[in-house]
Amino acid sequence: MPSQDSIRAEVREWVKGAWDPSLSLRAWRERLVESGWAVPSWPEQWYGKGLPPWADEVVRGEIQRCGAVATVPAGLAGPTILEQGPDSVRERFLRPLLTGEEVWCQLFSEPSAGSDLAGLTTSAVLDGDEWVVNGQKVWNTSAHHADLGMFLARTDWDVPKHSGITYFVLPMKQPGVEVRPLRQMNFHASFNEVFLSDARIPKDWVVGEVNKGWTAAQATLAHERHFGALSAARFEGIDDGPALQEARAEAAEVAKVYAWYPQRAGRVDLVVEHAKATGANRDPIVRQEIARLLSMHRASSWTAERARAARATGRPPGPEGSIGKLALSNVARQAAKVHAMIAGAHAMLAGADPASPLGGVIAEVLISVPAQSIAGGTDEIQHNIIGDRALGLPREPDPAKGLPYREARNY
Repeated sequence: MPSQDSIRAEVREWVKGAWDPSLSLRAWRERLVESGWAVPSWPEQWYGKGLPPWADEVVRGEIQRCGAVATVPAGLAGPTILEQGPDSVRERFLRPLLTGEEVWCQLFSEPSAGSDLAGLTTSAVLDGDEWVVNGQKVWNTSAHHADLGMFLARTDWDVPKHSGITYFVLPMKQPGVEVRPLRQMNFHASFNEVFLSDARIPKDWVVGEVNKGWTAAQATLAHERHFGALSAARFEGIDDGPALQEARAEAAEVAKVYAWYPQRAGRVDLVVEHAKATGANRDPIVRQEIARLLSMHRASSWTAERARAARATGRPPGPEGSIGKLALSNVARQAAKVHAMIAGAHAMLAGADPASPLGGVIAEVLISVPAQSIAGGTDEIQHNIIGDRALGLPREPDPAKGLPYREARNY
């Protein structure tokens, strides 16, 4: 196995001959993908180097130190398609995904199938060389500008609910797909609902196998729980030119829908400053709750480090993702509690009010934090995953277990 130093040296040598800041971002990513350095942990057959998972961070860091753009939009679709296949889907989608030519979104949840995702009712019926799709999806980030969607639909109603689901790649730019923004109570609109009316999918655009999409969906959800531990885009020290400017613009566009995520996480970074500014730090009860929060936050960061370490060894995503997500939810709730203790009734004042604490940030924290324990799987779902997969606890009795979904829906 190559050492980190030898990998860095090889990357430096390659970047020296390949990087040109006058390139467009697409042209530079084409070179990255062709070289295998875009996602070096992927197999050589699929635009990688076959290196251990830890090499991805090492290579990204070294590319940036060489003054080149290191961001590649593999997202959740990339690792899922890589793991689940088949080869025809890998050949069609992996390269344009890595170059940024095609933008993806995730289309899993439905109005009546969120935590119980396997209860989805959006249907796909094979009609010659195409699947005809009807139904509705909800809580879809980036659906308004996506080219393709990671999409779950029911293809068999006469088997148990987990067995009749297929994982598709849905073309978003077609007449049968309508995307509408959802306005949230924190005044943002980062999610969408998607209506499907006789939308069509090519017959072979299936990830995994027909009626076995639940396995592929679990892979995507596992990567989603770990996604927050990945490094954000960084552009310090990059040579100026079209590639850098386009990368910054791309990152800014993506960041728009996530602008409220720091508030969702509780803005722990503002707590001590907020307490000092108001004099609340003189209250021993407030100090105690701040200490509790900072301890929880530090423990949560260690949990994230364990998840990163597990990923670096090549282990598939496991329960540490659920543990980490629960930790983040607990931190966010404690942060909201502390901010409210510090600000009192003023915490309810929004940004337009001159008396609102920190320009309305605290009010946004209070109404955004509940999303932390819902998005990506509720706290209850994370507890179930830990109990089932980590602790081996028995599941709750399910009277509909084993029944065809057509009948099980009545329970």
